[in-house]
Formats: sequence, C-alpha cells, structure tokens
Amino acid sequence: MTFQKPEVKPTNIEFTCTEIGGLWGVYIQESLSVCCLTYMMHHLQDGQILPLADEALKLSQSRMDRIKQFFLAENFPIPAGFSEGDVNLAAPPLFHDTFTLSFIYMMNRLGMINFSFVASNNVRLDVLDFFKECIHTSTELFGKAVRMMLEKGIYDRPPKMNYPSKIEYVQKKSFLDGMFGKKRPLNAIELSEIFFNIERNYFSVILMLGFAQVMKDKKLKDFIIAGKKISEKQVELFNDLLMQEDLLGTVTVSMEVTDSTVSPFSDKLIISMINVLNSIDILLISHALSLSMRADLTAHYAKIIAEVMAYGKDTFDIMVEHEWLEQPPLTTDRQQLIQS
Repeated sequence: MTFQKPEVKPTNIEFTCTEIGGLWGVYIQESLSVCCLTYMMHHLQDGQILPLADEALKLSQSRMDRIKQFFLAENFPIPAGFSEGDVNLAAPPLFHDTFTLSFIYMMNRLGMINFSFVASNNVRLDVLDFFKECIHTSTELFGKAVRMMLEKGIYDRPPKMNYPSKIEYVQKKSFLDGMFGKKRPLNAIELSEIFFNIERNYFSVILMLGFAQVMKDKKLKDFIIAGKKISEKQVELFNDLLMQEDLLGTVTVSMEVTDSTVSPFSDKLIISMINVLNSIDILLISHALSLSMRADLTAHYAKIIAEVMAYGKDTFDIMVEHEWLEQPPLTTDRQQLIQS
C-alpha cells in the first residue's frame, strides 16, 4: 500500500477569522456573479460588450478556483454558493445588452470597495496577495467598462463644478446648518456621494423591475416591489436636492428591461442578490453620512439607513424561512461544549 505525501502548505500560519470571513464571503458573491454573467452572455448580441463580459466571467471563475485552493489546503469546507441549478438559460433575455455593461461596471465598482475592506483586515500574506490582485483586476475591468459606456453614450458623468480660486477655511458654525433657512452650497465630497447614491439606486431600480416582472410567488413579488420603491424614493430625494442647488438631476438613459416574464434565475438567487445590495447600500450610505457636513444631509441619510435596515431584516427573514441563507462559519460554542 502506498501513501500520498500530504500537500505542503505555503505557510504554517492558519486562517484567522478575517481570512475565513473574507474568503467565504467573496466566494459566495463570485458564484452569484458567475450565474448572472453566464446567463447574460448566453443572450448577448453586442460584439463590443461580449469580450468584456467573457473577461468578467473568467475573472469570477478564477477567483472561485483560487479560494477553493485556499480552503482545500486548510481542510476547510467549500461554501455551496450558487451553481448552474440557479440559472435557466432557456429563459428569454430579461435585460437588453447594455445592462450587461452596467452590471459589469457596478459589480466591479462595488468590488473595489469590498476588496479594499477585506484586504485591510488580512494578515496572512498569501491571502493578502490574492485580495491585492482582486483589487487590481476589478479596477482594470471597471476602467474598461467606463470607457465602453462613454463610447456608447450611456454613462452619465458626475456633475461638474467650478474650481476654487483660493484655499479657504470654515469660518462659521453655520457651515453645518441646513435644516432651516439659507443653506450653503454642497461641497465636492457631498456632491460626489449624492451622485453615486443616485447612480447605485438607478441600477437597483432596473434590477428590481426585472425581478418583479418574472417573479411568480406573490409574497416575493410584493417584497421586491417594496424594495424597488425604496430605491426610487432615494433617487427622487437626491435628484430633488440637486435641483434645489440649481444642479441638473441625473436621469436614466433607458429602462434596459425586456418584456420577458420567464425567470432566468432561482428565487434563492434573486433574493440573495437583493440581500447583497442591501448590505452594500447600508455600508455606502453610512460612508456618505460620515462625510456630510450639512445637517439636512445627515438627517436624510440617517432616515434612509433605518429604512434600508428594516428592509434588510425582511430580506433576512425570507431567506431563513426558505432555507436559502448559507450560514457563515461560526466560532466554537464553548457553553454548549461545557454543558454537554
């Protein structure tokens, strides 16, 4: 009888909670992206977008393979995530070709943010190198998507503003005011956050519209419509703020949703996608809140966070009820061990 020599680890440092949580979460998200991109590519007709979509799909697949290698080397269970069983390639196209480009743009924009958070928490160098590569490749793909969107005329640039003529320092406490009376103009940081909140919620509105259109379960359809209304409310609120500042509001280029009523994705994948967007929305609205220096903006953001968190709780309850929520790795329950 022959015995195989155990594979030598590249390092003798075991995973900590940060490596486990980061790799586990990214694997789930990349498996979701693989399902979405596989379906979109199956119907994609635009010869310019097709190579970019293929690059995005292969990138997500390669990240999943690398994470599998990490987990196998540590004898760690590989997450279930999402698979071909969550995709119906026979379903007609739900979105027009340009939405595939919007999807690549948004997923990599959000990916750059997420990978930066995850990388900054990791101390095992091989895992850190992996996330550094993820940041680099997502940045590259994001840039390619922006360039193509500009070429096709479907990218709405952030608002322009005049350059200041000199450096100034805040002189009055009224700089923080804004609830009542005269408000100071928005600063560049606040304006940037407002623009990207509008953009992100337009993406959610389009996605939710498509999901609501194909969802057969009445309860889940109503839930999706409720989420769509939350995003629409944010778009309206922030556009109104821009108009009050004598800045043109941001408008969507096209609806990008076809008339299909056949779902291309499992109910599990659809609700899980909403769950991912909820989590990111809370993170980015909190970021905008932390950077806002006008009282009316902080009040708006605080109210939005509460509403999105309530919707997130409903999302969690639905996923638990249907046994769709894969449990993140838990620490050892010492009390249970003691009592057993």
